[in-house]
Amino acid sequence: MAGDDVRQVGDRDASQLDNGSALHGLAGTGAPHVLDNPALASLTGPHAHFAEKRGRVLRYPVDVSPWLALPDEPDAGAWADLAAQAGPGAEVMLTAYAGAVPEGWEITFHVEGVQLVDDGVAAAPDPEAVRLGPADVPEILDLIARTQPGPFLPRTIEMGTYLGIRREGALVAMAGERLHPPGWTEISAVCTDPAVRGQGLATRLILAVAHGIRERGETPFLHTGARNTNAIRLYESLGFRLRRRTAFLAARVPERSPEAVS
Repeated sequence: MAGDDVRQVGDRDASQLDNGSALHGLAGTGAPHVLDNPALASLTGPHAHFAEKRGRVLRYPVDVSPWLALPDEPDAGAWADLAAQAGPGAEVMLTAYAGAVPEGWEITFHVEGVQLVDDGVAAAPDPEAVRLGPADVPEILDLIARTQPGPFLPRTIEMGTYLGIRREGALVAMAGERLHPPGWTEISAVCTDPAVRGQGLATRLILAVAHGIRERGETPFLHTGARNTNAIRLYESLGFRLRRRTAFLAARVPERSPEAVS
């Protein structure tokens, strides 16, 4: 999820927002869209070079991202492949998955979320933003540890462009790109050092990352918690609108799993 100053959980459920909120503009049902299963679309599309495959289950390398991708309608064989890929007792993380888990699997984390897409974001480069690279990862991990915007691993920076703002040489704010379905790029890892919050750095970086995505002819999107009303209102004010409700969950593989389908 996008995170940062906007990561604080609001005190009302998303369904309780005012009627003018974009949360009331839910996408209708119809044919599957690449954003319905963004991890799968990423790992079979622009991020295919990262994909580790077992049967019909794909995942990122464990030092890149914790997200895994199930088929749109996973059957027993797909869950068996996932269990074999992860290993008995392992915890797996699924994004944009709202289905049930098989008997014997333990849900260890579940958060209702929302997916928002660019609908007129005033994207613009930022003169203070600098591109971050592998040499910046130690500082990035330190900032992530202090702000907790969501998972960021030693090689997450390889997923896309990450921008940062420095003050007196220290990295104090960042944002970047995560999932990459064809034609779309997710904005994620938005975080700001508590000492400099309230200066609009997160907003500036979101707009700068969105500008880079648009320059490639793609469309920005992002995720946040459904109860994170402060974040939702901020994103709406920037020109994002709700596309769909979704969920983020982690589940533990049974200690004894059925044989995987090859």
